[in-house]
Amino acid sequence: MKLHTLKPAEGSVKKEKRLGRGEASGKGGTSTKGNKGHQSRSGFKNKMAHEGGQMPIQRRLPKRGFKNNNRVEYKVFNLGQIDQLVEKYGFTEFSLENLYINGLISRTDKVKVLATGELKAKLTFKVNAVSDKAKTAVEAAGGSVEIVK
Repeated sequence: MKLHTLKPAEGSVKKEKRLGRGEASGKGGTSTKGNKGHQSRSGFKNKMAHEGGQMPIQRRLPKRGFKNNNRVEYKVFNLGQIDQLVEKYGFTEFSLENLYINGLISRTDKVKVLATGELKAKLTFKVNAVSDKAKTAVEAAGGSVEIVK
């Protein structure tokens, strides 16, 4: 085997289509773009959701619902979950920093505590929001609640 005798496999290399290089090529004249119109011109770019003059689907379908831009999303923790987390991570304080360090929330998450389940541990809570039932349950267990903005 010598370098000058190497050839690509049969059928793996195809000739490039040479558009617009005369009538004899079979691809001259309109260069396979059809006759006239926007699409045959240079610089043609189809607009997103353009359906060729048919009414686009986003205009055919009715509007539904409402999205509140001022909605505040909370990462929710129930008292039962918190009891398990205290056992697992050994929390003495349930704060945003402790949760972030242990990978339970991201830096920008807001935390709300809800009252489902029981809390046995005496904890200090430093969170963004607490339900009334959860607050009374925490104080009954001997803990305290501080709202952080």
